[in-house]
Amino acid sequence: MKKKYRKGVGIFLINKKNQLWVGKRFDYKNEYWQMPQGGIDELESPENAMKRELAEETGLEKNYEIISKTSEWLDYKLPQVLVDEVWNGKYIGQKQIWFACRFFGNDDQIDINCFKNPEFCEWRWIDPVDCLDLVVPFKKKLYIKVLKNFKNLYHE
Repeated sequence: MKKKYRKGVGIFLINKKNQLWVGKRFDYKNEYWQMPQGGIDELESPENAMKRELAEETGLEKNYEIISKTSEWLDYKLPQVLVDEVWNGKYIGQKQIWFACRFFGNDDQIDINCFKNPEFCEWRWIDPVDCLDLVVPFKKKLYIKVLKNFKNLYHE
């Protein structure tokens, strides 16, 4: 059976200062940070998946607006050593629709521990281009494409 890509969404969340939200994952003991992202459930639209993932990972259900999204699916491949570990070996990577969202609330509204199994142990705002130095190496090409798609949103 040919393995395929898992469908998902990614969220490019920027604040009023055009800083990008990133979180440090609980499940891997390393120094990599990432933007919120996750899979699309069966019968779920990409936009509804984005709203659900943003709520689960940041606690945000309001005080943001969708300002853009990618016109095509962007993908990344897992390193071969991780293929059998992640998603029970069912997928070789993920293809995602990315949403750019503007957060206009206050930082105290962000709660990475709002769900029973939080994904992140820390979060922070960064200059968007700095995400390339913080992301796990196998997602770097994906993040370059995300930055290129949303460049007009964070460069004055």
